[in-house]
Amino acid sequence: QVQLVESGGGLVQPGGSLRLSCAASGFTFSSYSMSWYRQAPGKKRELVARITSTSGTLNYADSVKGRFTISRDNAKNTVYLQMNSLKPEDTAVYYCNAFTTSEDYWGQGTQVTVSS
Repeated sequence: QVQLVESGGGLVQPGGSLRLSCAASGFTFSSYSMSWYRQAPGKKRELVARITSTSGTLNYADSVKGRFTISRDNAKNTVYLQMNSLKPEDTAVYYCNAFTTSEDYWGQGTQVTVSS
């Protein structure tokens, strides 16, 4: 059974940091590209960051470049999103995604709220 379980969300003040984790099971994690998406209330889900299976290519949304870092540990079947200098506009539910050309899996999401 495929599972993607996000953790690490919460309430943080502007300028603060959070580290999201996504633990994967039920598929060959090392063969999948991994991404973080987010969806704010009333908005479409958007790609935040992506990392290829070998960590060779990283992509970021312009809005998070220089503040967020995606990484993965294939030995632990886990992908991370380090979020620094958080802004109120980063408030959203953050989702973990695993994909290949033929398969696409999603986690349930973790809430991140940036507010003073």
